[in-house]
Amino acid sequence: MFLVAGLGNPGEEYADTPHNLGFLVVDRLAERHGIRVTRKDSKALVGVGEIDGHPVMLAKPQTFMNLSGTSLEPLMGKHSIPVDRLVVIYDELDLGWTALKIKPKGSAAGHNGMKSVIGSLKTSAIVRVRLGIHPGHPLASGTDYLLAPIGRSQRKELDGFIAYAADAVRSIIAEGVEKAMTTYNRRAPGSKTEEA
Repeated sequence: MFLVAGLGNPGEEYADTPHNLGFLVVDRLAERHGIRVTRKDSKALVGVGEIDGHPVMLAKPQTFMNLSGTSLEPLMGKHSIPVDRLVVIYDELDLGWTALKIKPKGSAAGHNGMKSVIGSLKTSAIVRVRLGIHPGHPLASGTDYLLAPIGRSQRKELDGFIAYAADAVRSIIAEGVEKAMTTYNRRAPGSKTEEA
């Protein structure tokens, strides 16, 4: 079974923020594949179903972003899910808005949610889908931006971005991470440089 985990913060006040894009992608996958992500398990909301014939558990840790690993580690242990069947989806301030980067392994690159997952699982060989959220202009405070409602101009592109990310996750499960990287990794519009 695959475990697809979107990172975010629980609670209505965070529902509409850039920091919760991981949750939004899990919600989209659940909607597309008829999976109800409502059962409480290991400090997460989970649902089990199938994506392209593969058994999948969708999860939204309810621990707050910075403690995500304290939910995923016991969840994986309880359901005997190996780390090579884990896909973690999260927002990335180092990437421009609507950029998407699938990586099979690597450091947390300053992302506290991913840092917690790597620390709890004691490996950085974790497939991740990084969703670019940087608005393309200087920010007074990264934290304030992450936890503020998504801006009006970005909202126009949000639905398409979430759909694209859900397609990328489906591709990882159905076709493997290398094929998904080739098909779905993309820079932000207008970005000239290869992003980290």
